[in-house]
Amino acid sequence: MSHHSQIVPGKIADSNLADKGRRSYEWAASRMGIVEKIRAMNESSQLLVGFRLSFCLHITKETSVLVMAAKSLGADIAICSANPLSAQDDIAAFLYNNGVNVYAWRGETELEYQQCIRNVLSFTPVIVTDDGGDLHSMAHQQKTKGIAGGTEETTSGVKRLVALERAGRLLYPVIAVNNARTKYLFDNRHGTGQSTLDGILRSTGILLAGKNVVVCGYGWVGKGVATRAKGMGGIVTVTEVDPIKAIEAKMDGFAVMGMSDAAPAGDVFITCTGQTCVIRKEHFLKMKDAVILANAGHFDVEIDTESLYDISCCQPVQVSQNIERFDVNGKRLFLLSKGRVVNLVAAEGHPPEVMALSFANQLLSILYIAKNHDRMEVKVHSVPEQIDQDVGSYALDSMGIRIDKMIEEQERYEHSS
Repeated sequence: MSHHSQIVPGKIADSNLADKGRRSYEWAASRMGIVEKIRAMNESSQLLVGFRLSFCLHITKETSVLVMAAKSLGADIAICSANPLSAQDDIAAFLYNNGVNVYAWRGETELEYQQCIRNVLSFTPVIVTDDGGDLHSMAHQQKTKGIAGGTEETTSGVKRLVALERAGRLLYPVIAVNNARTKYLFDNRHGTGQSTLDGILRSTGILLAGKNVVVCGYGWVGKGVATRAKGMGGIVTVTEVDPIKAIEAKMDGFAVMGMSDAAPAGDVFITCTGQTCVIRKEHFLKMKDAVILANAGHFDVEIDTESLYDISCCQPVQVSQNIERFDVNGKRLFLLSKGRVVNLVAAEGHPPEVMALSFANQLLSILYIAKNHDRMEVKVHSVPEQIDQDVGSYALDSMGIRIDKMIEEQERYEHSS
């Protein structure tokens, strides 16, 4: 344990919430048949016996399904939250009650958040699973010994790992789960698309129909958010820095312009870029009264909250749990969830049906590392194609959908020169 350990007030907020957590876990498990299927297929071989796993993930009911599956395959597990505000205390209590080392509660300070990551690393893991790269980053700073491999859930985290690899500083092989087609095509697009609007609507209760919604970034997350906002009657404008994504947004039927032009017209602004300072001082100053600012990216850097505090005439007013009002030049700007990831702070994260695909990739990637880590090159690996295909097949299976197989003649045609 490091010398900071005195700042951890226990591991979880309230162990009395375990029963509520168990019911949430059971609800999610009933909608995540793929993860359950992988668990059932591998349970007898207990492939993870003797493996210590450290997770830094958003502690939601869906995450508990992954953790319990890995545990039933024999793993010893420690987990912390991937965001100071996203842990669901009932789930933390349920996992803690089931023998998982949990260091997480909702509303951690930045110091406590860092300490929880340290605690999870001091568990001496063999495999680390991360969402956003904070755990990998600290493992590299501390030069944590004994890690055989890792996985990474998000675009932001993969970017950080690729940067480490380029700098020649990566210490162990990592599978970029985010880059699996069965992850980004569904989780990033349909999952974040729906849950981001869920977070905005839960915290504000506004009508989206007829509102000018500005979506910053048109990667998979931006595509999902823009499509869902349009589906609810929003008038959607996309801002981009990538010319090809900008053309794509235009041909998908959205208005496309620079942020400076979008700022005066927007009613709701949603950042989905993975970049820093996407909405900044010059944009805030152009905005009209009563706009809503929300971030769907992993880190709270996309909306430049520092300059928002600077230009606000007074301390922000806490309107409700997830809304703060900033008064800027006689106009009111409403910031949701302190600029942190809105779908996890103001709602409950992604629906279980879509997390089943992502966490099936995670579980199969963890099993792959457990079997193959001695032979894996130290680099950022793609999810093995076979895993991606299997997850797709299991998903269709769990939905009760049968598709065609190629006939022999088609197989030959496919492979003929």
